[in-house]
Amino acid sequence: MQAETQIRFLLNGAEIALSDVRPDETLLDWLRLSRALRGTKEGCAEGDCGACTVLVGRPTPDGLVYEGVNACIRFLGSLHGCHVVTVEHLKGEGGALHPVQQAMVDFHGSQCGFCTPGFVMSLYAMWMQDPDPSEAAVEKALQGNLCRCTGYEPIVKAARAISSYGTLEEDFLAAERTAVAERLAAIRAGGRVEVGTGKDRFVLPASVDDLAAVLEAEPMATIVAGSTDVGLWVTKFMRDIAPVVFIGHLGDLKTISERDGVLTIGAGVSYTDAFETLSRRIPAMGPLIDRIGGAQVRNMGTIGGNIANGSPIGDMPPPLIALGASVTLRKGGARRTIALEDFFVAYGKQDRQPGEFVEAVHVPVPSAETQFAAWKVTKRRDEDITAVLGAFTLSIEDGVVRAARIAYGGMAATPKRAKGVEAALVGQPWTLETVEAAMDVYPSDFQPISDMRASAEYRMLAARNLLKRFFLVHGGAEMPVTVSRERAA
Repeated sequence: MQAETQIRFLLNGAEIALSDVRPDETLLDWLRLSRALRGTKEGCAEGDCGACTVLVGRPTPDGLVYEGVNACIRFLGSLHGCHVVTVEHLKGEGGALHPVQQAMVDFHGSQCGFCTPGFVMSLYAMWMQDPDPSEAAVEKALQGNLCRCTGYEPIVKAARAISSYGTLEEDFLAAERTAVAERLAAIRAGGRVEVGTGKDRFVLPASVDDLAAVLEAEPMATIVAGSTDVGLWVTKFMRDIAPVVFIGHLGDLKTISERDGVLTIGAGVSYTDAFETLSRRIPAMGPLIDRIGGAQVRNMGTIGGNIANGSPIGDMPPPLIALGASVTLRKGGARRTIALEDFFVAYGKQDRQPGEFVEAVHVPVPSAETQFAAWKVTKRRDEDITAVLGAFTLSIEDGVVRAARIAYGGMAATPKRAKGVEAALVGQPWTLETVEAAMDVYPSDFQPISDMRASAEYRMLAARNLLKRFFLVHGGAEMPVTVSRERAA
């Protein structure tokens, strides 16, 4: 297959073609150092503070979609066929400030100004999707943006007033959308893209079949979907990730379907794209996804990537294991499907052979008689680093526990089921006494460690209390949602 040797994308109004790009070069560094577009700031360099927020427009089956992303951990090579919009490109009618910018000025939404461009871009992305947002919608849109001096009240007021300064129909991106979509379609019409030589190169496969061929030839390559994890390998740990295979553009990995009560989610589906289906079919998944980072992280991060990286504190594996999910792995033309809980072998080790990749995850939808819940415990509400995450699926008939699947993240070297606790519940009456007896079994399932996220004692107490919380919520009676506040021994 003849591969293209440069990436092409749109930056604001210009078409960019680059053939000299490092596999680990970030969009933020390129914007600031190579293009002198310094409105996009570097704050945390890990996707937490939002100062680096830009918009990336990507073609979808429903048309061109613009989303806020963290430029500090988004790799430049992944942007082939996309439209990057920075704060410098914003404009209003007749060269005036953009409505988002004018609202921020009029409502005094900026003091030092360092975080302001990121806030503006996040609010712009929100406004394009919802021109009349509620206060709750504004707060959700700003989960990934930190302000240390202005305070959020004037920013929220500005956000809710944007439409009084202009309409979506008059917005410049709306006016340009058709032309931009056509330009991006022309860029994406090619096949495989391969930039660089030897080990120091990256590849964008033309299709999933091409991805399988690339990985057969380069079985040790780093696969990058959303880069919300791998990005930190570069910015924080200075790891060498080359060669890289970018897969975020592959539409065949971005599908969601349902058959016989099982959702099949492609490995490239982002949290944002999965939210509507998961929150509708498995309602408890909605609030959990809302607690994964900020909008920028959810726009980039993928469910398949969260599974494939094998982190012991990944947000998706515990609830999916509790639901009895399975995962399809592919190598070349061969596929195999295994239980998700069996995918995690040991810390940093998964049941995935060189050249094999996660293609899809299959999630059974709980029946109406099944109780399911998942809760995440962190230092702050939208913290990316999880201390403990507990997920519970129980079937209760006639006041007796008939089946139980309970899984945790942050309690062991891998996401893991609490099989001893499950055994202590099954066949027993669904009472507080049964739950408290099962809480004493946790030490047989887990021996958590102490680290920067939480102490072992805290983790054990949180895990026990999450089971108690599940009972208080699903105990069959109106009961307050409270947990034990006793101090860990």
